[in-house]
Amino acid sequence: MEYYTLLILLFAATLRVATPLILAALAGLFSERSGVIALGLEGMMLGAAFAAAAVSAVSGSAWLGLGAGVSAAVVLALLLAFACVTQRGNQVVAAMAVNIIVAGVAPVLALAWFDQGGQTPQLADRAQRFTGIVWPWARQARSVPVPGLMYSELLSGHSLIVYLAAALVPLSAWVLYRTRFGLRLRAVGENPQAVDTAGVSVDRLRYQAVLISGVLCGVAGTYLSISASSGFVRDMTAGKGYLALAALIFGKWRPYPALGACLLFAFADALAARLQGVPLPLVGVIPVQFIIALPYVLTVLLLAGFVGKSTPPRAIGVPYEKGSV
Repeated sequence: MEYYTLLILLFAATLRVATPLILAALAGLFSERSGVIALGLEGMMLGAAFAAAAVSAVSGSAWLGLGAGVSAAVVLALLLAFACVTQRGNQVVAAMAVNIIVAGVAPVLALAWFDQGGQTPQLADRAQRFTGIVWPWARQARSVPVPGLMYSELLSGHSLIVYLAAALVPLSAWVLYRTRFGLRLRAVGENPQAVDTAGVSVDRLRYQAVLISGVLCGVAGTYLSISASSGFVRDMTAGKGYLALAALIFGKWRPYPALGACLLFAFADALAARLQGVPLPLVGVIPVQFIIALPYVLTVLLLAGFVGKSTPPRAIGVPYEKGSV
């Protein structure tokens, strides 16, 4: 029973850790399916995390923080779209520039506004954060060994954004594969000339996709700072945008396989957190540096040896000019 409880708690932690990865992977899915490289996920998430925590700390409202986080990420997405779509700039350079700028500007603004060493004040008030939602009879169900513990710990107790991320996966799959917008979006990432010939604006579709990416990254960044944590700290995304992009590649640019990759990476992260300081048979206590690196090592191994042939959208990273062949 003890091992079953630990397993349920580990799976619950996996869901919480996977939430920003899922949202960012879906953001990258829309962007890259339209032909725009999604290397800017990290910067948009970090900018959203700072804006959400700052506004929530000042206003006392998590919902205003969510609005600020999404708005900040959308502004950064517009900047990326302008550089990559309108100006036909190098998409990798533009995205990395946004990531670097946000990584430097966010702590500087936090230091200037709050004078707390580059971070925002701690959010102690429940109204300032998205806390866990306890389902009906969840506390009473803990006494029932198998289904009760699963209901009370695995299904109940997560924040609203966790449930939103889970719902967005089938919704994104439906939009991409069952709607006219999704058909055009996938077409513009494969053959923008054909879309242009059909009288559909390639630039408009790519702008829409990058803006959707910004909204999803805004929710992901908000979750990091005012749900999973209680404020913003420097570099709090810790490479999650790149992990989400790796999950997207591992999932071959499809929603459900990308979800599976996000859960796998999150499970490794949750397991690494529980292994810190725990002695293992024949091994002893594993160094904390190796534990922290475990999810990233797993990412490299999976992409290097197990992803197989992964074919991206054919027009990804290629600026489109009307009339080009």
